Amino acid sequence: MPDASPRFVDLNGHPFHYLEWGRADAPVLLFLHGFPEYSAAWSEVAERLAGDYHCIAPDQRGFGQSWAPLEVEAYEMRELVGDMAALIGALGQKVTVVGHDWGAAVAYGLAMFRPDLVSRLIIINGVHPAPFQRELAAGGAQTSASQYIRFLRAEGSEDKLSAGDFEGLMKLFSANMDLGWLTGERLRQYKAEWSRPGRLQAMINWYRASPLQVALPGAPLNDVPVFQKARLQVQCPHLLIWGDDDTALLPECIEGLDAYAADLTVEHVAGADHWICHQKPDLVAGLIRSWLEALPE
Repeated sequence: MPDASPRFVDLNGHPFHYLEWGRADAPVLLFLHGFPEYSAAWSEVAERLAGDYHCIAPDQRGFGQSWAPLEVEAYEMRELVGDMAALIGALGQKVTVVGHDWGAAVAYGLAMFRPDLVSRLIIINGVHPAPFQRELAAGGAQTSASQYIRFLRAEGSEDKLSAGDFEGLMKLFSANMDLGWLTGERLRQYKAEWSRPGRLQAMINWYRASPLQVALPGAPLNDVPVFQKARLQVQCPHLLIWGDDDTALLPECIEGLDAYAADLTVEHVAGADHWICHQKPDLVAGLIRSWLEALPE
């Protein structure tokens, strides 16, 4: 399988790092990772698609070798989307955006607010902000599953997660899901990325900067902001790949998604959870390839 090539680029005056696979003249797939991963999290999937696509996976702001300011406000969604809009602009063409976890939030932001840059949208166990806020505020199962957000937002959570060679982060990372893929050299590499000065605080600031409100279990919130549905539409073709065993993001989070994406395809995958890209990379790459190939030119 092809090796990744590391690259550095200046985006809006700040240094960013990304990995790339495949031919420079092939259609671009832009892969956006989530928490607490980094660009190499996409290696298994990108390697399987590099024969036909130019795969690019950046370290997003605050992660890996990219710019990592410590101010919470630096991680507001408009800033995160602005980074990736600048990267797409540097590539000089519309791209297919693939997002997982927090990367899905940025991918949705690009598709909704910069549709001129996004030809197709692929989300893998990630959520659109409107259905997600609905469930976070409802006080039900997703509210309970998302109480870790309240923990992360608290002052000093980064110190608790990094203690004992990242014992707390590993426990949070697993969340009753299969981490059998994160061992040996790969685990060493992840810990090396988490250990960069200020990185864990910067990574957690994504949660602190988010305007999403999380209720307490059994105590619904009735005063959350009302989303303007017309502003949050995905106009391009949209594929959602969903590992059904996810315990961090529950199925109710994608109920009603079709109201925000007129051209939506959903592929459910049994026997996979939130970390489906590592657990079933052949299947994920195959679903991406077959969906893209079936679309009209």
